[in-house]
Amino acid sequence: MNPIYEKLLKCKQSIIDFQKNAGIADFKPKLALVLGSGLGDYAETMKICAELDYAEIDGFPQSTVEGHAGKFVFGYVEDVPVICMKGRVHFYEGYHISDVVLPIRLMGLLGAEILFLTNASGGIGADMKAGTLMLITDHISSFVTNPLTGANVDELGTRFPDMSTVYRPELNDIIRVTAASLNIPLPEGIYGQAAGPSFETPAEVMMFKAMGASAVGMSTAVEAIAANHMGMKVCGVSCVCNPAAGLSETPLTHEEVQEAANEAAPRFKKLVTESIKAFKLT
Repeated sequence: MNPIYEKLLKCKQSIIDFQKNAGIADFKPKLALVLGSGLGDYAETMKICAELDYAEIDGFPQSTVEGHAGKFVFGYVEDVPVICMKGRVHFYEGYHISDVVLPIRLMGLLGAEILFLTNASGGIGADMKAGTLMLITDHISSFVTNPLTGANVDELGTRFPDMSTVYRPELNDIIRVTAASLNIPLPEGIYGQAAGPSFETPAEVMMFKAMGASAVGMSTAVEAIAANHMGMKVCGVSCVCNPAAGLSETPLTHEEVQEAANEAAPRFKKLVTESIKAFKLT
């Protein structure tokens, strides 16, 4: 058996055992939600059934970034059963790329049909000011290791998956309509993933701009690739928290990102909640 898949199955069994012990053995998520910077407390708006620290799952990678709590939350948004990642794992934390996307694959194996990704990013496009929410329509992942590198995990998907519509048009249509109904401006754009943890140089930002990116960050694209590989439907919204390097005279800091993300959080939470309800997964 492929060792990556074997590890996934062990993690899945750990969660199944946890659910039995927590009295939620019948809980099967229909949507997986990854909470980026600024949405860390979103789970408090859910009807929570149980929480599980990543550290309690044998072999599971640990979140080490401030603002990323590092736990799974099992609960409901309205009537939709959701498994929520309160803090993600980043490539720059030193993990193998297969571990970076392990949580995404695990949520898919547990039954989640849709992956809703959120993140914080640096704005490149002229309309991507701090505090802007951007609907992700495509991504550029050429500067980080592809999570499908190595022997293919045949149990998850094909060797050469199509990537034409990773961010599903039907889900994006729902998010657009939802944003309009809430009077939340939602420009659209391409998200570029850089390796991190250093912020991008001005020259790198200009490169991403020339390639068509509207925002850049250090996560998300590899997660979308892994989810698409295994047949999950993917959508994503990015919170632009600062101008990307070279577009402002102010040096970039993680604190600045957190502050802008926190300011945008109320709008972000409304958009995520109402979009999930509109997906009609019940």
